[in-house]
Amino acid sequence: HVQLVESGGGFVQAGGSLRLSCAASGRTFSTSGMAWFRHAPGTEREFVASIADIGSVTRYADSVKGRFTISRDNAKNTLYLQMNSLKPEDTAVYYCAARGSYTGTATSGVDYNYWGQGTQVTVSS
Repeated sequence: HVQLVESGGGFVQAGGSLRLSCAASGRTFSTSGMAWFRHAPGTEREFVASIADIGSVTRYADSVKGRFTISRDNAKNTLYLQMNSLKPEDTAVYYCAARGSYTGTATSGVDYNYWGQGTQVTVSS
């Protein structure tokens, strides 16, 4: 079982940066594929980025490629999302997700068994 708590969201102007963190509890974090998703009002939940258990493989949505970086520190049981060059369309609630028993990356929410409560990111124009 994995519990996830996001932090680091906030209000930023377009072009700015934010770093999201996701603190995980439970012994399976280091062997679990992890991801960030986001959900804006009036839209469906969207995949943002994912990372394999030891961080050797990452995947990104085309909309964030080159601007966002996903990383993890297994010693600290923490997942990160560095967001640069933020745009108003990045405004959403960002969720951390864990696959649990699976080590690889995935882009669909149905492949993730554990979710955090979300953190709001608002980018003004």
